[in-house]
Amino acid sequence: MRRLGQLAAAGTVALMLGVAVPTHAQWIVFDPNNYVQNVLTAARELQQINNQVTSLQNEAQMLINQARNLANLPYSSLQQLQLSIQRTQQLLAQAQRIAYDIQQIDHAFSTSYAPATSSQSNQLLISNAQSRWQNAYAATQDALRVQAGIVGNLDTNRIQTSALVTSSQSASGALQATQAGNQILAIQAQQLADLTAAAAAQGRAQSLEAAQRASAQDQGREQLRRFLTPGQGYQSSNVQMFH
Repeated sequence: MRRLGQLAAAGTVALMLGVAVPTHAQWIVFDPNNYVQNVLTAARELQQINNQVTSLQNEAQMLINQARNLANLPYSSLQQLQLSIQRTQQLLAQAQRIAYDIQQIDHAFSTSYAPATSSQSNQLLISNAQSRWQNAYAATQDALRVQAGIVGNLDTNRIQTSALVTSSQSASGALQATQAGNQILAIQAQQLADLTAAAAAQGRAQSLEAAQRASAQDQGREQLRRFLTPGQGYQSSNVQMFH
């Protein structure tokens, strides 16, 4: 009887405890496999985020590099080059007498440089010879002036080339380096133009000198022919010297 009483009491306590526990309470069950899957999923998502961040950083750096490559060179030698070319052109335009003009050349070679003929007077022959000498003299002076101007451009070219080389070495992008290279090529083109001008001026002087010698030889032959051509001889006459 005593044993049955103890069991009944225990059952009563258990029933009371069961009544006291709220009906919505649940037991928490830990699932290791599910936890591992959640951790792996979170790790993969984090890796994807890191990859996206890295991609955005690379794109930002690429845009920065593109901006550098598209940046213009802050230095320009165009104005100085134009001034050098203008100085040389002005010297060529100041050519004296027979200039770099086809019509002037044709006119001169049809008049003062034309072959001497028997119909020309001695005064005309002398005038043509003097004109040819003046042409050769002026052309020599013009050639020297052009050469002096080109020598004056050398110092300007040296300064511009040095500045462009310095700019190209400190260029931040491909465009700046390309622009510096193009300007250096422009300086070389300007120097070639100066050499062409010097050659033209020197060639003009040499050509006029050669034309003068050829015309002088032709005129000399005509004057010799006139001297040797028989004419009216000496005619004696009475001269009264004293009263």
